Amino acid sequence: MRAPALPGGLALLAVLALCAARCRALSFQLPPRARKCLKEELRRDVMVTGEYEVSGGARTDLRVTDSSGHLLYSRDDARKGKFAFTTDDYEVCEICFESHGQPGHFRVPDQLVTLNIKHGVEARNYESIAKAEKLKPLEVDLRRLQDLSEFIVKDFAFMKQREEEMHDTNESTSTRVFYFSIFSMLCLVALATWQVFYLRRFFKAKKLIE
Repeated sequence: MRAPALPGGLALLAVLALCAARCRALSFQLPPRARKCLKEELRRDVMVTGEYEVSGGARTDLRVTDSSGHLLYSRDDARKGKFAFTTDDYEVCEICFESHGQPGHFRVPDQLVTLNIKHGVEARNYESIAKAEKLKPLEVDLRRLQDLSEFIVKDFAFMKQREEEMHDTNESTSTRVFYFSIFSMLCLVALATWQVFYLRRFFKAKKLIE
């Protein structure tokens, strides 16, 4: 017996969620003795998973750090593997691949680095959740859509908070610039007044004016 189909809107959201989870893989060439980094801006309490593969070439090290410089993941001679972590606060995570190269005059070919990063709903393993809670396929899809909705709401709340912070910063900066402009004008007026009185006394001392 087949499970009932999802309504059109829910089915579309499910497809978009699945596509988002599968379309974040990227690849790039890493020359010998080079370092390339990728940055990901994340809010608080977001689970992040990554899967990488480095093909050929010399030894390549992988480092994942947060905006405070704390090491979240480290792997020397990284060829293929996975990593996962959860953010404690608003972070700008940096993922760096560094190729050390080899001594000698011969040409070492570039390495192909493939990286797939997932965060939030994308990073959750719903197959394990379904097995642990004995959920049906429809219930798994509904759980995924519920989590996706909550994640989107939290993202909007985070963006609103960031917008308010930026607005407050702009207001504070504008106020400081305004008062600084007034202070600068007062300083110029005071300097001009002092110059007038100084030159007047100077010319009187030289008997050039009465």
